[in-house]
Amino acid sequence: MNRIKAFAPATVANVSCGFDVLGFALDKVGDVLELELLPNQTIIIDPINGPGNLSTEPEKNICGVVAKAMLDALDSKQGLRMKLTKGVLPGSGLGSSAASASVTAFAVNELFNKPFSEKQLVEFAMLGEKLASGTAHADNVAPALLGGFTAIRSYDPLDIIRIPVPDELYCTVIHPKIEVRTELSRNILKKQVELKIAIKQWGNVAGLVAGLYSSNYDLIGRSLTDYIIEPVRSRLIPGYYELTKYALLAGALGCGISGSGPSVFSLSKGVPTAQKVAEAFNEKATLLGLPFDIYISKIADKGARVI
Repeated sequence: MNRIKAFAPATVANVSCGFDVLGFALDKVGDVLELELLPNQTIIIDPINGPGNLSTEPEKNICGVVAKAMLDALDSKQGLRMKLTKGVLPGSGLGSSAASASVTAFAVNELFNKPFSEKQLVEFAMLGEKLASGTAHADNVAPALLGGFTAIRSYDPLDIIRIPVPDELYCTVIHPKIEVRTELSRNILKKQVELKIAIKQWGNVAGLVAGLYSSNYDLIGRSLTDYIIEPVRSRLIPGYYELTKYALLAGALGCGISGSGPSVFSLSKGVPTAQKVAEAFNEKATLLGLPFDIYISKIADKGARVI
């Protein structure tokens, strides 16, 4: 095999209370990468299909950085030609950089007959996140690669936990069409947190994970509160509290900022409620005069895959 075409999904990271440790995969929306083996040690990135002014220089491109690290680890004498189609908008808060990094890690591994473990693929994909935001976080790339809902128990050493997802849990996401750069949204965060606030946050992380394991939808909803990140990042999202208020009135279990924003997610029990939340998002965003996209998604069982 000297060619491959692969897909990696968009993701929701942080999930309100789990900054840099919790994330889950969406279905249908994602990045597509076509790879072709080359006989010499070079990486060529074709012009990128999709929005955003993304570099095709390998050392400045997420896919190029991830691919080079993998080729170096393999001590490969071959190179790669890469054609990326962006389905996840840069700066959307839906794991755009993670989708590109993850589809690259997955596709290179498949093309070379799977020499790397899942954990190693996450570590390679984290290099792309570091290029994009300055921080090698895994809360997007882990679910993008592995699918489902994941928790990062530790970064040193890397320890990833897969969390079961209740059958009727659905996500509704509204993406206001403004760009929030991850690096900017990280730089505005406070560097210290009061102990009493941290304790409340830890309680919600524990409650959310317990609710997912036990399919306790009420507990999931009670746990979707962020005392640390949301109060700061919400300032970057026009109408954030109006959007979440409408979603909760429509029956959502809870809401939060997807990744670094500006996308806003909600979790609901069942498709009918998820659709009502989408209608509520639509109504409020229209009143606010915001251009937007809305997605309804089951939490995807599969992450990166061959297509």
